[in-house]
Amino acid sequence: MNIQISKWLLLAIISSSVFLSVMDIFIVNVAIPHIKTGIHGTDSDIQLVIALYLLGYAAFLVTGGRAGDYFGKKKVFVAAMLLFVLTSAVCGFAQTPWELNVARFFQGVSAAWMIPQGVTYIQELFPGGPPRVKAFGIYGSVAGSASVIGQFLGGILPETHALLEGWRLIFLINLPIGLLVMPMALFLLPTDRRGQRTGFDHSGVLLLTGALVCLIYPLIRGRELNWPLWCVAMLVAGGVLLVLFIGDQKQKRSKGRLPLLDVRLFGFRDFNIGMAVVLFYFMVQDSYFLINVMLLETGLGFSSAETGMLFVFQGVGYVIASLVSLRLVPLFGKKVLQAGVVIMVVTLALHIVVLNGPEVDRQLLYPILFAYGTGCGSVLPSLLAVGLKNIPIELAGAASGTFSTFQQTAIALGIGVIGGIFFSSLGPLPDVAAYISAYRIATITNMALLALVGVFLWLLPGNEAISGEIVPH
Repeated sequence: MNIQISKWLLLAIISSSVFLSVMDIFIVNVAIPHIKTGIHGTDSDIQLVIALYLLGYAAFLVTGGRAGDYFGKKKVFVAAMLLFVLTSAVCGFAQTPWELNVARFFQGVSAAWMIPQGVTYIQELFPGGPPRVKAFGIYGSVAGSASVIGQFLGGILPETHALLEGWRLIFLINLPIGLLVMPMALFLLPTDRRGQRTGFDHSGVLLLTGALVCLIYPLIRGRELNWPLWCVAMLVAGGVLLVLFIGDQKQKRSKGRLPLLDVRLFGFRDFNIGMAVVLFYFMVQDSYFLINVMLLETGLGFSSAETGMLFVFQGVGYVIASLVSLRLVPLFGKKVLQAGVVIMVVTLALHIVVLNGPEVDRQLLYPILFAYGTGCGSVLPSLLAVGLKNIPIELAGAASGTFSTFQQTAIALGIGVIGGIFFSSLGPLPDVAAYISAYRIATITNMALLALVGVFLWLLPGNEAISGEIVPH
């Protein structure tokens, strides 16, 4: 095997990490009602199944990148893959909501330690030029394909009747993939020395993790429990921890130490606007799947297989539009993203029109979801480039890591806030009309959030072409 071929084989091994990480977000979305029934969970339990994975990922992403420098990328990649397999097994055999959600959090942590190693390996294996562009293009395509495959399997597997309940297979399917990749990674990935002793910001990780959990957990649990005092106390504690975290990061920077978050980034107006875009866009992204799945499957009686196929159409629209938008953004700048936001708002309005009663025209849903996917695909792939285009090159890596952390946190926040609006609007004994009404309220809220995305995109300077290489984190 020559060197060129071996590089592409290594890329396939590396890309398995992003495939598993992304698939495990989307495969769960479609299967949520089955999981709820299987673990005898509540509405907040299933919100946490999504949110805790994302919080684990968000809180440990930057630390995961530094772990590769400290211990060696190969060791961290294999260890993280092993943890991902083990936590997937725990999820698959979980008997209670508590077991499932604890495992989901650590599954997210393991994903946060896998992904940065793969990105760094690509940068080393493909030093620059067209091969690197092609490698990152393949890596991104794998992530896009994982979202579509996840939605398809999330619909099919829960209806599979075998020795185990079908919903458990959406987690256990990770085992054969991980067990195949781990020995290949162990024997084929190049061994690197323990490199830059950058160390870890332990206090930063603890403060950030505590702040995120204290803010998101009560937002999800509080509604169901009538907002007990401990929920309010946790929200206050989350705010305090966030303030302490920012102060801690500033202090470390002033002393010349390497903080988890480079607070200098928030001195750039464009960065702050870009983070507002990220916040409101990603609050919509996964909450869209949650409320649509609950309406279609629990409210209107769609099978999970049919729902999964609908979302496959949405995913195909996303993949096609993302490939086109990556060619258009260098020419037309943020106008491409603004057009995508308009498509998303219009097609969400069409969702409300079509999903207005128990007799739904299925044939209309397919093109509507496809069109919604094209809107997403016009926005998401270039969001990082647009938001960070005026950041100095020496801060680009820190900005990329902050972007990714903020992205996952915003998705979890959207699950808590929009999911909370949806479930609180259902009432204690919901019928079809209650589901449709709750869906309408939550979707109009998402349309308002997308309108804010449009406003903040407008505030970003200029429509000039966007160029330059953006390295994903």
